[in-house]
Parts: sequence; C-alpha cells; structure tokens
Amino acid sequence: MTLATDTKKHFRTIGHNLNPIVTIAGNGLSEGVLAELDRALEDHELIKIKLAIADREERAQTIADICSQCAAEVVQTIGKVALIFRAAKKPNLKKSNAR
Repeated sequence: MTLATDTKKHFRTIGHNLNPIVTIAGNGLSEGVLAELDRALEDHELIKIKLAIADREERAQTIADICSQCAAEVVQTIGKVALIFRAAKKPNLKKSNAR
C-alpha cells in the first residue's frame, strides 16, 4: 500500500492537530503495545506515535517494525513523533481521523 503525495499532504494537515495515542519507550514493542497500536489503527486509521528513544537509527527501526507488524504506512516523522496510517476494515466515520 503506497499513499499518493496529495493524500499524504492531506493526512499531514490532519495529523498536525492530533495528540500521540501511544508512547513507546526503551522497552520497545511488546505484545501489549502492538495490540494497542492495532486497535488504535482500526478505530482511528490515522494515529500519532511518540517514541521516547534517544538513538535516531533505533527510532527509525522501531517505526519500520511497527509498520511491518501492523501493516501500516508512515505518513510523516518529525523528531520523536511518527504519523502512521492504515485503512480500517470496517471504518467508523465517528472515530476515524482520516475521513
């Protein structure tokens, strides 16, 4: 799944006003964190994640792991915050950030 440039631009505009839903610290990706990310993506489609990891390469690897395990796509990363998107199987217009 690859997002078009104009779609990414639209999602970045929406993401500007979002607060991080999940914070990932030094313990990395546990099953509980992945379950919460999966639930948040299914409910909201477009979510912001905060990574409290000091090493830039480790942050990038963690974001890549999240996207591969949750079947999501990175829209934008700025510093320690990532904006990711995954289309919901049954979108709920009241909960979705992307619609």
